[in-house]
Amino acid sequence: MGFSRDGHWVWDFWVADDGDLFHLFYLHAPVSLVDPDLRHRNARIGHATSSDLIAWVDHGTVLGPGGPGDLDASATWTGSVVRDGDGAWRMFYTGSAFLSAGEITNIETIGVAVSDDLFHWRKDDRLRLQADPRWYEVLPDRTWHEEAWRDPWVFRDPEGDGWHMLITARVRDGASARDRGVVGHAVSNDLVDWRVQPPLTEPGAGFAHLEVPQSVRLGGRDWLLFSCDTAHLAGDRMAGPGGIWIAPAASPLGPFDLGAAELLLDERYYAGRVVVGRDESPHLLAFENTGEAGGFGGRITDPIALTLEADGAGGMRPRAAIDDRETETT
Repeated sequence: MGFSRDGHWVWDFWVADDGDLFHLFYLHAPVSLVDPDLRHRNARIGHATSSDLIAWVDHGTVLGPGGPGDLDASATWTGSVVRDGDGAWRMFYTGSAFLSAGEITNIETIGVAVSDDLFHWRKDDRLRLQADPRWYEVLPDRTWHEEAWRDPWVFRDPEGDGWHMLITARVRDGASARDRGVVGHAVSNDLVDWRVQPPLTEPGAGFAHLEVPQSVRLGGRDWLLFSCDTAHLAGDRMAGPGGIWIAPAASPLGPFDLGAAELLLDERYYAGRVVVGRDESPHLLAFENTGEAGGFGGRITDPIALTLEADGAGGMRPRAAIDDRETETT
C-alpha cells in the first residue's frame, strides 16, 4: 500500500525511531501545481507515524519555509533526525532559496529544528551551514545551476563522542564540470557548532550529484547508499540508467569505493533509505518516481526486503528483493 497523501505529491523522506513508533518525515507539495517539477519550489516537511513501516497515520505538515533572507526562504528540503544526549530531537534539513521565479538557480543551506516529542518543531537559527569554497562549488563559480549543499545525514562518530554529517555537494575543480559530485562532510562535538571538512569522496566517479547519502551496515560491512538519476550521470555511466546506488565502504566514513557503485534499483524508485524494522532486519524504503502512464509517482513504497548475493569476486553485494517480483512479471 505504501504511504501517500491525498492531493499531494510525496517524495524524499527520512525516518526516526523512538523505540515505539517509526516517525516518517517526508517532502510534499500540492498536485494543484500541475507540473511535478514545481514541487521543489513548494516543498514542505510532513510527518506520519507507524508501528510496522506499512500502516501510517499522517499528522500533516510540521515544517515550512521562512521569510525573505532566511536560509529556507523558498522551501524546506531533505534531512535527517537524531536525538541528542539531553533527549531532544534535532532535525537537520535543507533550506532552499530560489533567486527568481523564472529560474532554477537556488542556494542550499543546512538548518536545524528542535523537538521534545517529534511532533512539534521549532527552528534553531544558530545553525546556518553553507558550502565552504575552500573545497566546494558555490554559485559565484558559475559552473552549475545551483549551490549544491543539501540532504544532511547525521550520525554519531563510530569511534568517539562526536557527530558526522554527510552532505550532497560538488567540488570546485577536478574532472569535468558535470562530474564533480561528491559526499560533503561536516563534524560537530555537540550538534550545535558544526565545522565543514573536505569531501569524503573524489570527483570523477560518474555522478553530477550523490543525493540523499546514507551510511549503512549490511551483511557485516559498511556501504554508502545514495541516489543519482539518469539525467545527472557523467562519463561512462551516461550509457546506463540512474536510480538508487550502493557502494562498498571501509567504514561509515569511508573510504567509499564509488568506482564499484552499482544500481540497487533503477530510477523508477528514488531517494532510498535503509530502515531497521522491529524484526531487526534492514528494509529499503523509496519513493515511486514513476507512476501510471509514465507520470510522476509521488508516493512512498512499502518496505522492500534487502538480501545479499555473491558478487562473482568472492564477496557479497546487497540486492533489493523487489527485483525478483519484477523479473517474474517481465
